[in-house]
Amino acid sequence: MIELHHVSKNFGPVMAVQDVSLRIEAGEILGLVGPDGAGKTTLIRLMLGLFHSYAGQIAIDGQTDIESCKPYMSYIPQRFSLYQDLTVMENIELIGALYGIRRQPLLTQAEQILRFTGLWEFRTRLAGKLSGGMKQKLSLASGLLHSPRIFFLDEPTTGVDPVARRDFWQLLYRLNKDGMTIIVATPYMDEAELCHRVALVNRGQLIRCAAPAELAAEYPHKILELAAVTKGMETILKKCYMLGLQPFGSKYHIITDDASRTEADVIKCLQTHSLAVSKLQAVAPSLEDVFVLFSAREKTKEAGRNGSE
Repeated sequence: MIELHHVSKNFGPVMAVQDVSLRIEAGEILGLVGPDGAGKTTLIRLMLGLFHSYAGQIAIDGQTDIESCKPYMSYIPQRFSLYQDLTVMENIELIGALYGIRRQPLLTQAEQILRFTGLWEFRTRLAGKLSGGMKQKLSLASGLLHSPRIFFLDEPTTGVDPVARRDFWQLLYRLNKDGMTIIVATPYMDEAELCHRVALVNRGQLIRCAAPAELAAEYPHKILELAAVTKGMETILKKCYMLGLQPFGSKYHIITDDASRTEADVIKCLQTHSLAVSKLQAVAPSLEDVFVLFSAREKTKEAGRNGSE
C-alpha cells in the first residue's frame, strides 16, 4: 500500500528523517514508535504528501503522485483541530460539507459514524466540553466521513485516560477488520504491542520494523524484574553483575547474560543494605526493552562511524 525508498527530509541543519526505506502492507496496522523528536510526525507528513521537497521516493498504492491519492487518505494530528465552539454534529456537518457531501446523505452518514464511535448521544454537546477521549473519537469520526482506505494517526491517545485509550483502539480494530490500512504513531509501548508490525524510529532513522513478537524474540539478553524497595537503587546495585539497569515505573529491569549470577549478586547486595527482596523474577522482554537495546546499538554504530571519520 505504501512504499518509502531511501527517504530523507531536513529542516535547515536538522535531519528529521534519514534514509528511511519502509513497506507498509495493505490492511495492516503499523505502529511508529519512538521518543519525542524521533521523526514520527515528519514521516507521517511525508506519506501524506505535505512536504514537496525531500530526498528519495514515496509511492502510495503504486502511485508516486501523492496528491492524486489524498481523496482516500485521512489524518488525525497530535492536537485536537476541530472547532471547540461548535457542537459534535455541527463539526461533522462542517467537515462533510468541505468534502462536498450533500446534506441528506451527510446526515445519514453522520448518524452512522457517531453511533459507531459512541458519540451519538453527545451530538448536541459543544466540542470544547468533551473529555479528551471523546475529542479523539470526534476527530476519528470526522476523518471517516469520506470513507478513507488509509488512516494516519499521530499520537491520538496522548493525555487520554486508560479506559478511553482502550475504547479508541477497539474502534481502530473494527476499522482495520473492514480492510482499512492504519498507520499510528504512539509513545506508548503497550499500544505498540497491539499493532501488526512496529517500526522503531530514533533520531530520524528507522532502526527496525517487525511484528512485536518477532522483535521480542530477537532480544539477546535475559531480564530480571525487581520491585523497587527504596530510592537510589541504581547506586545500591552498581557493583552487581549486570549488563544494564532500566527503571520501569515502580520496578527495575535488570539486563544480564547470567541470570543466576546476577540474582545472587542482587540479593546479597540488598541484604548488605538491610533491604528485603520483595520481588525479583525473570520476565519476557518488553518492546521498551527492545527499543532501548536497538537504540543503544545504533548510537554505538554512529559513534564508531563518526570516530572513523
